[in-house]
Parts: sequence; structure tokens; C-alpha cells
Amino acid sequence: MPRVEIEYQDQFGRWHHYQTKHNEADAYRTANSRAQATGKRHRLSDEHGSLLDLIEP
Repeated sequence: MPRVEIEYQDQFGRWHHYQTKHNEADAYRTANSRAQATGKRHRLSDEHGSLLDLIEP
């Protein structure tokens, strides 16, 4: 089962772990809604650290 990590970027440009999900579509919905709510950039990466998606608010 693939793991998708959700991370957000703070005002200093550092990435922080937010959540781990096992469904990419659900991870995208979660990151997208949180990016809109917080105004922060979010990214999705797989278990190997490869970038899957970058979500701008």
C-alpha cells in the first residue's frame, strides 16, 4: 500500500510534516483544502521522497 506524506511550508521556507495517508486522492483533497484554509503551500511526496504534487493556496 503506497504512503503519501503531506507537508506544509512555513514562512521561513522550511517544510514540516503534517499527515501520512495511504490514498493519493484523499491526500490531495486534504492538502488542497488545508492550503486554502491556512494560506500555506503544501506538497505531496511518496514513501521514497519523490514529489507528487505541489499545492499553492
